[in-house]
Amino acid sequence: MPAIVEALREVLPADVLVTDTDVIASYAHDEAEWAPFGTPAAVVRPTTSEQVQQVVLACLEHDVAVVPRGAGTGLSGGANALDGCVVISLEKMNRIVEINATERLAVVQPGVVNDHLRAAAGEQGLWYPPDPASAPWSTIGGNCATNAGGLCCVKYGVTRDYVLALEVVTGTGELVRVGRRTAKGVVGYDLVGLMVGSEGTLGIITEITVKLRAARAPETTVVGFFPDVVSAGVAVQGVADAGIAPSALELVDQVCLKAVDDWKNMGLLDMCSEHLDGKSEGRGGAAVLLGRIDDPGAVGEQEATRMVDVFTSAGASFAARSTSEEEAETFFAARRLAYPALERLGDTLTEDVCVPKAEVPGMLSRIEEIAAKHDTVIANIAHAGDGNLHPLLITEPGDDAARERAQAAFAEIIDAALAVGGTVTGEHGVGLLKMPGLEQEQTGVVIDMQRAIKRALDPKGIFNPGKVFSA
Repeated sequence: MPAIVEALREVLPADVLVTDTDVIASYAHDEAEWAPFGTPAAVVRPTTSEQVQQVVLACLEHDVAVVPRGAGTGLSGGANALDGCVVISLEKMNRIVEINATERLAVVQPGVVNDHLRAAAGEQGLWYPPDPASAPWSTIGGNCATNAGGLCCVKYGVTRDYVLALEVVTGTGELVRVGRRTAKGVVGYDLVGLMVGSEGTLGIITEITVKLRAARAPETTVVGFFPDVVSAGVAVQGVADAGIAPSALELVDQVCLKAVDDWKNMGLLDMCSEHLDGKSEGRGGAAVLLGRIDDPGAVGEQEATRMVDVFTSAGASFAARSTSEEEAETFFAARRLAYPALERLGDTLTEDVCVPKAEVPGMLSRIEEIAAKHDTVIANIAHAGDGNLHPLLITEPGDDAARERAQAAFAEIIDAALAVGGTVTGEHGVGLLKMPGLEQEQTGVVIDMQRAIKRALDPKGIFNPGKVFSA
């Protein structure tokens, strides 16, 4: 038995420490396709901040790596285990500590599921905006680790914009609080902003204070059906050029719609066929743009009408405000279900590039060209309104040649995004899969600055080593 396991047994309750090999195996990696992972020495499922602190102190003493994990829904390999490490799964720290309606904030443990917080806030007439597509399963701690975005971040921002304070176990085993509860505060460096998006490399987050907004009025949904993804991209640029501020603007292509339809039998393709009259061009076929406007009253009505006009001018075969909330919710449900639906078709490698909005049409065209060049099926979903594209590269399991082609296409998509002023990851994080892209995007001086921060906050290098950038 490894010494670290014996040490953890001395300081943790028996039901917190997991050593069963079959259970440990289920915690070895996240959802990132083909990202390498090792076998942990143990998994710890703490229920208190003090237990997390005890684990870190033991790992410091025995020079053992610590890999934090939320729900395991990540798509970059950021939660993948190393051989002999200790995985800290924060799933059982799932208590909503406080919702304060006066201050419009919530205090939660990191294992709270995103949608559970949103529902609890909603009961008090409040709203937590960050809403990744994985919101029904992903946790606030994991969202903080990657600075997750989501469908409505086109208007309301990403996780970092809502985190006020954190409780963190540091690289020296201290349990500290950083940040504030007040509406304003500029004391010292922004350590909260630094921790959010650090992917578990600088500390272990054990409590999170987030700001909330007042609940919104019902949104108006605009649906546009396009013969191909490029014309849908033209509409995305048109919405931005028109100065429209959608509360969501999502793209889903025909490959995704068919996958969801085949799985859930939602009638999506029938709706598409009805509106497209058989028109479908491009490698990925037709595409649907889902826009939402949440401005109240006459302003919202006017903005929705303008969005319909933009969609039509860009080449939509059909565009209209949805008169059926059920139909609108069906398409947004399909957007959220696209990734698990595509996983049923084969191994699915997920991209996460983000480009300027004016470059969305050209980038979607380049993705189609890259798919053809490498003979790889690439489905497209996107938080299109802010240029965050999620091409999904699908291969048959066990087909090594197809895997090599997909990996080459993956790298070429990154190159194409950087060439137009984009970034290699909009919300999934660098993890393992995007490390080469980070080194392309950032200069050596900037990377060295980050390494210096890592050394200062994690002097023994035990927090998620080998992730984000090489040691």
